[in-house]
Amino acid sequence: MKIGDAAKASGLSAKTIRYYESIGLLSSHRLDNGYRDYGARDLAALKFLQRARTLGFSIEDSRSLLTLQQNPARASASVKRVAEQRLAHLESQIKELHAMQATLRELVQQCPGDSSADCAILDGLTGSPD
Repeated sequence: MKIGDAAKASGLSAKTIRYYESIGLLSSHRLDNGYRDYGARDLAALKFLQRARTLGFSIEDSRSLLTLQQNPARASASVKRVAEQRLAHLESQIKELHAMQATLRELVQQCPGDSSADCAILDGLTGSPD
């Protein structure tokens, strides 16, 4: 199948597929006319990468996971280690987001939201004391 069909079937854009090829994440067979040709294995890899990226795995983590997925002699411990690192990063991001949410909620509650010029939100962003 051509790149447009592979893009549609995988949920990735043709531009993303070309990028993945340019960084060696996957390769395609070229037809005599120069068009890329994707087979069932390529499509499976593209779908795998799309799901991995949706879960927030980095390009390099996705590369590692794809290599592991394609290796029947893999150790599940290697796969689990990559996923545990991603999970720890997500949990850290969630904590940071909760702290940001609490700070912003407090600033919003302190701002009168009326016609006065005083605004705790702006004061909080500039670091001015109350």
